[in-house]
Amino acid sequence: MFSSLQSLAGLSVPSDALSKIQHDYMQQAASLWNTALEKPTELSLDDRRFASPEWKSNPGSAYLAAMYLLNARTLRTLADQLQGDDKARERVRFAVQQWIDAASPSNYLALNPEAQKKALDTKGESITKGIQHLLHDIRQGHMSQTDESVFEVGRNVATTEGTVVFENAFFQLIEYKPLTEKVRATPFLLVPPCINKFYILDLQPENSLVRYAVSQGQRVFVVSWVNADESLSKATWDDYIEHGVIRAIQAVKDIVGTEQINALGFCIGGTLIATALAVLAARGEKPVKSLTLLTAFLDFANTGTMDVFVDEAMVQMREMSMGPNSPAGGGLMKGADLATTFSFLRANDLVWNYVVGNYLKGEMPPAFDLLYWNSDSTNLPGPMYCWYLRNTYLENKLKQPGKLTVCGEKLDLRTLDMPAFIYGSREDHIVPWDGAYASTRLLTGEKTFVLGASGHIAGVINPPEKKKRSFWSLKSGSKLPTDHKAWLAAADEQPGSWWPTWAAWLDQHGGAWVKAPAQPGSKAYPAIEPAPGRFVKRRA
Repeated sequence: MFSSLQSLAGLSVPSDALSKIQHDYMQQAASLWNTALEKPTELSLDDRRFASPEWKSNPGSAYLAAMYLLNARTLRTLADQLQGDDKARERVRFAVQQWIDAASPSNYLALNPEAQKKALDTKGESITKGIQHLLHDIRQGHMSQTDESVFEVGRNVATTEGTVVFENAFFQLIEYKPLTEKVRATPFLLVPPCINKFYILDLQPENSLVRYAVSQGQRVFVVSWVNADESLSKATWDDYIEHGVIRAIQAVKDIVGTEQINALGFCIGGTLIATALAVLAARGEKPVKSLTLLTAFLDFANTGTMDVFVDEAMVQMREMSMGPNSPAGGGLMKGADLATTFSFLRANDLVWNYVVGNYLKGEMPPAFDLLYWNSDSTNLPGPMYCWYLRNTYLENKLKQPGKLTVCGEKLDLRTLDMPAFIYGSREDHIVPWDGAYASTRLLTGEKTFVLGASGHIAGVINPPEKKKRSFWSLKSGSKLPTDHKAWLAAADEQPGSWWPTWAAWLDQHGGAWVKAPAQPGSKAYPAIEPAPGRFVKRRA
């Protein structure tokens, strides 16, 4: 085990460190063996996967679990001691963690006493149900993370009342019905990620960011990206900017009759809208009065775990198979493949947890709206996806003035001088919060940064009524430090949701109060269909 990693991929472990790891391992393994023989109930199994009493009541299972935990700790220590290229080290760490997660004895019926006991207690019914769940998931093409039969888009998720007022090949534009007699004169456009569907911002009334913004008197519009099919297999990043974001901004301006709007971009939606605004600025246009970025990258210097997937060989492979110069001139990045990649970033929570529950124990996972959304994957056009990979994740050109040309214009993010509210999540494994904070060094207007607890999605979707989690912010008027660690040291932690802080900030840029519109759209933009529209219901 030790020698196999010692010189992997040009990496090495210092001999003194290796000797210490070997010595500690043998010493701890011997101690575990002695404890298992003399007092097996005293074996430490400090891991939720082995929390059930069946693991300790069976000495063999207890020893197996304890040795697995020791092996896992030792492998992590060994990976951490590797010296050499940083990216290669991170890849080894990731691969080691994937092996550790997959090798847990809890994942296998023959080694899991809890699953075995349930099979005996139910006279084999749990195994029958597990096989049925497995066959069902094979047919549907993805692992069930929730009881998907409970939810239906437009019935009990994505239910905020609204109307589709514009559509083209790339998106539908939804205008939401006001909940207040008066609304702010400056409309508010939300650009969600195109990698997933927009209704993460409108799950159910009690946790809908859309409904919350409407209840605050904002006149809210949302982009609902199409789930790409073969008709868009040759669409490019430029298409998503020109015919997507820029067209949506123009439609909102036309409908409301204003020169400027407020805008929000979430995840890749933030990257898209920043790109679009840089294009417009190069054309002499500044249609956005204030900008909100939620867990979004503009500077891709630190992409966290995602970095292990992206290198020149991987990007070239994608370009050859689905890029604009591929034999077919394009293709589709399948949503199921993207979903699998993101799930394995947190394999214990989003993969093996369901292998054990769904298949070994024959249990149906509970209904959870966020995980239903997570399973509703979307396809992306290959050329658009390849451009995104190469120019952001691989080469990090977006932050470099003049390095990229989009829609015929040289990009310079320094031209984005509107007030900006930038949010990061402290435990985000997709957009590490220092990556979100890096946007403060690129945008040139007045900036506010807020850090929320939890991860990429749960940190964002944190309604005030739940009174959950906390957030960090600087005192009003404080200057943002260049370094994210200095910012955190100066920030104050506050209980509850960051939404009211953001809503108060957005309200400052909302303009005068005006009478709420009686009808959605306008003469030039008539109602097409009720929200959430057709596009969001198209399955991958």
